[in-house]
Amino acid sequence: MWRSFWRSIDRFSLQHFKYVINELRAIKVVDLRNRELVIDLLQSIVEIVTYGDRQDPMIFECFMEYQVLAEFVRLLKISKNSRIEAPLLQYLSIMIQNMDSEHAIYYCFSNDYVNNIIAHKYKFDGGDLAPYYVSFLRAVSSKINKDTLCLLVKVQEDAVVSFPLYSEALKFAHYEEKMIQTAVRALTLNIYNVSDDIVFQFITTPPVSKYFSDVVCRLRKQCLHLDTFLQAKEEMCTHGRRNELILETDKIVDDLYYFKDILSVSENRLGRFITQNLFSLLVFPILLPLLQLRQQIDGLNISEVTSLYIISRLIQVIGGKRVINAVAGVILYPYMTSSVGGATEGDTVDVNGNSFLNHLNDVDKLVCSHPDTEGSENTSNYMFGHLAEHVPSDSQFIGGARNDLCIERGGIFKYVFADNSPSLLLASLFLLLILAESKDLDHFLFPMIGRIQDMTTQARELSASQRVDESIFVKFMPQILNALLKILASQPPLSVLIQWHTGWFFRKLLISQGNILSDLNFQLFNTSYEQSRERLRKELDGCWFDRIPDTFQSEWSNCRTALEESSQCKDPFFALELAVCREKTDGDAATLSALQRMVEAVKVFILHLQLKAFIFKGDLPEKPTLNTTTGPTADSGRSHTSDISSASFGSDVSLGSGIPCSIAFSNAGIRDVYLVPAARGITGKLLLTEKHPFRSQRGVVIAIAPLAGLSPKIDKDHPSWLHLQIREFDPRFDASKARGNHLKMSNHVADGRWTLGFPNAKACDMARLLILEETGKQRSFVESMLAPLLQDDFLGNLSDNQDE
Repeated sequence: MWRSFWRSIDRFSLQHFKYVINELRAIKVVDLRNRELVIDLLQSIVEIVTYGDRQDPMIFECFMEYQVLAEFVRLLKISKNSRIEAPLLQYLSIMIQNMDSEHAIYYCFSNDYVNNIIAHKYKFDGGDLAPYYVSFLRAVSSKINKDTLCLLVKVQEDAVVSFPLYSEALKFAHYEEKMIQTAVRALTLNIYNVSDDIVFQFITTPPVSKYFSDVVCRLRKQCLHLDTFLQAKEEMCTHGRRNELILETDKIVDDLYYFKDILSVSENRLGRFITQNLFSLLVFPILLPLLQLRQQIDGLNISEVTSLYIISRLIQVIGGKRVINAVAGVILYPYMTSSVGGATEGDTVDVNGNSFLNHLNDVDKLVCSHPDTEGSENTSNYMFGHLAEHVPSDSQFIGGARNDLCIERGGIFKYVFADNSPSLLLASLFLLLILAESKDLDHFLFPMIGRIQDMTTQARELSASQRVDESIFVKFMPQILNALLKILASQPPLSVLIQWHTGWFFRKLLISQGNILSDLNFQLFNTSYEQSRERLRKELDGCWFDRIPDTFQSEWSNCRTALEESSQCKDPFFALELAVCREKTDGDAATLSALQRMVEAVKVFILHLQLKAFIFKGDLPEKPTLNTTTGPTADSGRSHTSDISSASFGSDVSLGSGIPCSIAFSNAGIRDVYLVPAARGITGKLLLTEKHPFRSQRGVVIAIAPLAGLSPKIDKDHPSWLHLQIREFDPRFDASKARGNHLKMSNHVADGRWTLGFPNAKACDMARLLILEETGKQRSFVESMLAPLLQDDFLGNLSDNQDE
């Protein structure tokens, strides 16, 4: 009956709204019998209130007069296993989200209506209620501001004693569903951005403040899980492990961005609290053992490569003066000829670590006193306040004379000069690079590490007391370049992934050297260059030589993009990726398909060509100098190659001097055919044609194979049989782009074999020679295209090509 009454009047009228409210008030108990009716009433109320908030002020006046929110609270209390909570919270969320009037929002948050709904004892028994509840909390948080926040907290004697919105939300902070976790984090950020002093006091005081340490501890567990997965020995394909690593690292990066969002809140107390938790619970327990400044901490046994990844990612994502300089201060401590506090050269470190702690405190004070540092007053000494717990009295720190040999064997340079570990070398070097390039690196640490992008001008800019020769990058640059070149020149060659990343580091550091190499380094590069060129030449005899020019064209820009990538944009995930890939592919050519070997050979040679151009010309060429003007194409005189080059299944082509033979197909029996091989330019095809029923000199194509890779061989026991290896025409690349700037392709390229029968051994040998002749013409054309790149005067050809 009430439904028909609704239809008789305007559903958004004040009269209708009062009728719906009265209907809701008449509900004495909510159970399964009237649940749908209650839901319809709630929906109507929300729709009318949303309309009235924008169109009719009288509706919201009625909403307040009838205390409709109190009815929502009452419904929750009188519900008896009706499962009304989820739709009620959903409609409340919709109503609050769509409110534009500050007056309406202020009223909703008043009188503890919202707090009572938040604090209601819900039964989260694994059903679908939790998402609706958290969505409601997030909707409320999206509408608070500095004026309305006070309506949701309870204050006694100028101190917040209760904040249900925040406290209840934190109970879902580590909920299994990602959507709920994201909603809780968005809610906390909404609150942090509008909080005042007394609310921040509540947030940063136990037990509420335990949330921050819990989030850091959760991040710490994720780091442990990542490392456990990285070190796992179970059988899994490299591509599968890489995808799993991406998922694990994405979780860590999400947490880091959350911390960055918190630190962006203009509240120094909150920033200090977060940073202190990050350093005391995560950074120091990882960084100090990594640098051999103390033993491994119980429960946090993380490998070096994972530790370097975590610290690098933290610097990239969170950054800031305090984080950058704190990490740099710890890393540079073993290499300082004098401490920041003014210790003399050769000063040793006592066994209880006091000098080290004093050094860190000096770093903290200097950063805090910097004029550009926000909130510098009364903030010194907090970063390292809890470091003592990580430095037991029996810790042995690096001490004694700090000569070059000691430096190479200790601290982070232990990994930079690590033998047989490219992933550690590149990961540790990357950490140093992003520190050196950071604009937040303070003036008292800058001379010790050196800023990469302007290292060649440091001598003019630094004072006499800050000479450039103090920079560890400048001091050890020849050794670092030598270590990188050894990776490029290693035999058997390492994977293309490792070499491309190594090339990125080499170019990056070469810039700071003014593109100048020592004689030893230049000799190493030439050795590596010659090895890559010889490896490519071998592929000209392989079964995919016809795809080499196209691979050059497609991979050239990819390599240039990879080499020019900025440090800030470069994902240190490459270090984990290298650790996985090296287990599977290093030097193991047998595990690679012929196509993969060709592509890797091309990519490695492209890298060396571009590095060579950069060494001598200071720039990366935009495109490869392929010879596209090779003169007349090598057409066969035996057939109309123009027809054959475009032939497809069912095409009508000239038989020319095709050789008759037979072939057995599994689904068509033995067929009499003509073998017609022909090359035109870079294209080479082998056609099997059946004689046309009406035209004696024409044939119909029934099978096609690429000339490249046929490898014709006469059967030893049957000299009239010819065996051919058949590969695909085009490689099947995986179009999905992945991190690491390398192209993914299928591990198994489909191939097959044909066996052709000829009338006699002479005809069989004639067919073999004809195939080899046409394949040779095709290969010669490819070699002529690649000639400018393979010649010693490649750079001269490059200049001519770029000027055109």
